[in-house]
Amino acid sequence: MIIGVAGPYSASTEEQCKSNLDAMNAAAALLLERGHIPVIGMNAAIPVLEKANITDRYKATMEISLAVINACEAILILGESPGVLKEKELIMSKGLPVYYYINDVPESITKY
Repeated sequence: MIIGVAGPYSASTEEQCKSNLDAMNAAAALLLERGHIPVIGMNAAIPVLEKANITDRYKATMEISLAVINACEAILILGESPGVLKEKELIMSKGLPVYYYINDVPESITKY
């Protein structure tokens, strides 16, 4: 399954933002070990935003993240934030699974 990993990213310090992204990547690594394809919207958005000269960075971040999540077959929620809520609502609107714990995600037949 292609599974989006969603968690809060924004924080008051750059160090906390990095810690939040590290947590998402760690969860994605566990999903990969379980045989799934993990994706994280922020991993797609951050490199683009670093190069883009735009005024509404949040809007662009959300549009990229939602496009990534739209391609998913499920989502793993690591915490709440306005962005996470939008991603979760997108998956739920498609009737797809929403997971809150890595152990709730079924293991895939495929192993890497």
